[in-house]
Amino acid sequence: MKRIMLCAFLLAGPLLAQPAPKPERVTKLITLWNAEPRAMRDMIGIFGVTSVWNPQMKTMVISGSASEVAAAEAAIKQLDVEPKNIELTVYFVVGGDQAILPGGAVPQDVRDVITQLKGAFTFKDYKLLDALTLRTRAGSSAETSGILSAANPPRMSQFSIRNSTISEDGTTIRIDRMHAGLRIPYTKRESASEPKPGASTPKSVEYINSGIDQDVDVKEGQKIVVGRSSLEGPQQALFLILTAHVIQ
Repeated sequence: MKRIMLCAFLLAGPLLAQPAPKPERVTKLITLWNAEPRAMRDMIGIFGVTSVWNPQMKTMVISGSASEVAAAEAAIKQLDVEPKNIELTVYFVVGGDQAILPGGAVPQDVRDVITQLKGAFTFKDYKLLDALTLRTRAGSSAETSGILSAANPPRMSQFSIRNSTISEDGTTIRIDRMHAGLRIPYTKRESASEPKPGASTPKSVEYINSGIDQDVDVKEGQKIVVGRSSLEGPQQALFLILTAHVIQ
């Protein structure tokens, strides 16, 4: 009996010693929204996957067991978040005491800010010179410009940002190096060495810049005055009103 049991044990030994079958490998293609593929490869290597990447196409191919690939893919989804869009609008508003100011009517959606300006400054009237809108992704720079063709010579408006970020709770937008301003023409009389009798002195048009350059924090949906600059003498001032929205 003992000899039979020993033979059965010896026969079962090779079966018990056989290695477990390797798990089937899975390969998956992943497109990244924001993260750099090489940096992501270094991060997900801890899950046991292998990967190749293409920085131009922002793609990765990861391989491993089903559980390894699933863990790596979950980490990528958590780390590589698609940046949100931000819409910024700046209004160029002139305040002055003249009976007739250049510009048009101030839009309804910023008239509450004009009411605040009237309470803080003594200017009798406010008019809209121009409005520029930027739509960009968080983490990106952007710029735009416009021409106020109604003026003669025309004024040129400019609006740019170096970078923008959104707070974790989505309520505050941080704008790095915002520039908004006007290029204002003025007529310069050129001197003549020997002007002819009755001849007018020739004129040339040159431009001066008026605006702001600064970092700005603005609440989502809020309207704020981000700057004041002189405009064609002390009787007028340029006010810049900014609104910011996060576009889902």
